[in-house]
Parts: sequence; C-alpha cells; structure tokens
Amino acid sequence: MSTNRQIDQHSDRFISTLTKNTVAIILAGGRGSRLKSLTDWRAKPAVQFGGKFRIIDFPLSNCVNSGIRRINVATQYKAQSLIQHIQRGWGFLRGEFNEYVNIIPAQQRISEDWYRGTADAVYQNIDLLREGGAEYILILAGDHIYKMDYGKMLATHVRNNADMTVACINVPLEDAKGFGVLAVNETDRVVEFAEKPANPKPMPDDPAKAFASMGIYVFNAKFLYEQLIRDAGDSKSTHDFGGDIIPYIIKKYKVQAHRFTDSCVGAKNENFYWRDVGTIDAYWEANMELTKVIPELNLYDREWPIWTYQEQLPPAKFVFNDEGRTGKATDSLVSGGCLISGSCVTNSVLFSDVRVHSYCDIQGAVILPKVTVNRNVVLKNVVIDRGCIIPEGMQIGVDLALDAKRFYVSEKGIVLVTPDMLGQDLYRVV
Repeated sequence: MSTNRQIDQHSDRFISTLTKNTVAIILAGGRGSRLKSLTDWRAKPAVQFGGKFRIIDFPLSNCVNSGIRRINVATQYKAQSLIQHIQRGWGFLRGEFNEYVNIIPAQQRISEDWYRGTADAVYQNIDLLREGGAEYILILAGDHIYKMDYGKMLATHVRNNADMTVACINVPLEDAKGFGVLAVNETDRVVEFAEKPANPKPMPDDPAKAFASMGIYVFNAKFLYEQLIRDAGDSKSTHDFGGDIIPYIIKKYKVQAHRFTDSCVGAKNENFYWRDVGTIDAYWEANMELTKVIPELNLYDREWPIWTYQEQLPPAKFVFNDEGRTGKATDSLVSGGCLISGSCVTNSVLFSDVRVHSYCDIQGAVILPKVTVNRNVVLKNVVIDRGCIIPEGMQIGVDLALDAKRFYVSEKGIVLVTPDMLGQDLYRVV
C-alpha cells in the first residue's frame, strides 16, 4: 500500500499529499464553433467572460486553489491570444518549488498528425507528462465555467482504489444527448458508458435526469500511459476519452464516478454551478446571470478566487448628470478603463476599456474589451466583440429582421456583432 493510502483519508493532509503528487493537463485546443464568429480569431478557452476573465481562468484557478501547481495547457486552434494571456497572467508560480503552468502547443511530437481527439492530445505529450513524475494525472476541459475542489475528487479516486475516476453531474434527460452518459452501481462504480447517446439512460432514482460526464478525469499515471499507448496503436479508434478509452476500460478495470456536488465550491442545498457557454445564447445568459443581486456564481469569493491577467487601467468613470444626458449604470458589471459619458447602461457586462458616448441606451449587452459606442446608439440583448466601433445612431437588437441581414442573430434573439460584420477588418490578437 502506498504512503498516500496510509494517511488518514479524511484529513487535509491526505488531500494535500494527493494534489502534490498530481500533474494536470488542460485540453484547450478547441475552436468552439457553436460560438460562431466569436471564435473566428480565438480558441473557445480564450473567450472573455464575466467582465475581466477568460474561460481558461476557471480550470486554472481551480487547480491552484486545489493545491495542484503543476499544470500543462494543451493548445491548438488559433492559440495566440490564449498563450499571451497565460504568459501574462499565470507566470506567478515558482519553478524553484516545481510549480508551473506550461503551454504545450500541438507540435507533432510523436507523429505528423495534429491532435486527432482528446486522448490523442494527451498521448502526443506523454513524454512531458512522464517527466513530471506524478502519481496521478488530472485531465480537464478548458472551456467550462465552474468552481471545483479537485482535491476531493482525487480523494474519491484513491479511497476507491480506482484506475480512473470521472466527474459527473445530473442533467435533464434531453440535455444528456450532448454528453457522455454513465450508469453506476450502488458504490458509484461505472458499469456502462455511452458517448452522446440518442436515447440517454435515465438515473434509477430520477427518470427525468441522466448521470453525465463533465470531461474531468483522474488517472493513475502509469495506467493512463498504458492505455494511451494501446489506444494509439488501434487503427479503429477515434482516440477520444469518451468515445474510446472509457468504453474500453470499464469492461476490464475499475472506473469510479465522482459526484460534482461533493466537490463543487460554494454549492448550497445540493445545487451546483456549472456552465458550458458553448453557444451565443448560453454565453449571453451566463454573463447576464452575473448582473443579478445575488448571482449563482460568486466572483467576489475571497476563499476561492478566480485569478486572471488584467491590464493596469484607471477606474471606471461616469460623467454628466444633465437632464436627458446622465452617465450611469444599474444592475451591471463595469470594468476598469470604462468611460460612460452621458448614457444609460442597464443589466449589462462591460469589459475593460469600453467607451460609451452620450445619449446611448444600452440594455442586456455583453460588450468585450476596447469597444467604442458612439452617440445615440441603442443596444439591446447583444454581444459586441472586442474592438468594435459602433457607428453613431446605430440600433442593434431593436429590429431583428434587419439585424439578421448584417449580423448573427441566435435562436433566442441575441445579436452577435464583430468587427468583420461592421466592415472593420482588424487582424489582431484577441
């Protein structure tokens, strides 16, 4: 029995020892095509969220807050802004203490192929993981919004003597079609797994919901390397954890489920916060939730902070208090460097360095950094991409039929505006 298993398994020391013996790899190479033109120039994990963060900040912060400080970020699609963000905001870990956030771009280390699936992305960096000498490997997706103590998941893994552990959430049966769906026995051992099934199997105790994989995995390191090598040699495999690795190993090895409610930070009454902001509607709604008086996601939590890179900018400023020309914002998040000049902002999220000129009406807007909104503009239920210059007098979100001719309009009527759509072709890091 290893030293870890001899430690009191309910102590903080036990979890701390586990996290120190863990190396994480965050899979952050996807485009996120359902976000439409918002990911034309950036990978989905690099998309801004919540006024000052990027999506990648959430799994990175979860790692650091959990005590996991050896982290690899695997990138591929249009990764420059993601790489730049990590270099600027995540360089505070100390190499002298064997702490790091390593960026590992797709570089054909083992073959001439780019990443062909989630398992292949890890396999192509197997030599780097081996160098870390870890006992456990934590594999994460880089494109979800949530707070989670990974140490508690590692404890579940070790207590059950598992070869692999999968983090799971309960989702409505209809939504489960987009997930890997698990069936478990009375000890939460995984006995069945189906990737994105047409007819998801419901939970035994709740026929309206299914037990779904979050794409978060813990492996015993040596076991993972064996399975990646085996899978790489299988010509019929798609080299994906959900499609190939998990269905293969549940027949021969012990795969344990870990319930997200057991490690979700800030969860109350069995509720949990986890968002896949993979569509324009979901992205807009998740940002709008933050404007509530008491949002489900607490960004002001000092015990489990979300870390990020932020420019050194002056405080937000609101000017003019004349009749019909008052600079104000209500039920909104307004970031540093913003200047609201004689306009009304309501239920909106303004990222850094946004300039709003006079006589504008802005409602339900998610406005990314360095946007300029000129005079007499109306914005309602919109997502405005970074660097847009909104012409004077333009109305967006008022006439959706007109908007559909020049912008992207989602199923729920959210209008996405990018510089390209405005004829402002800006080739830049975003």
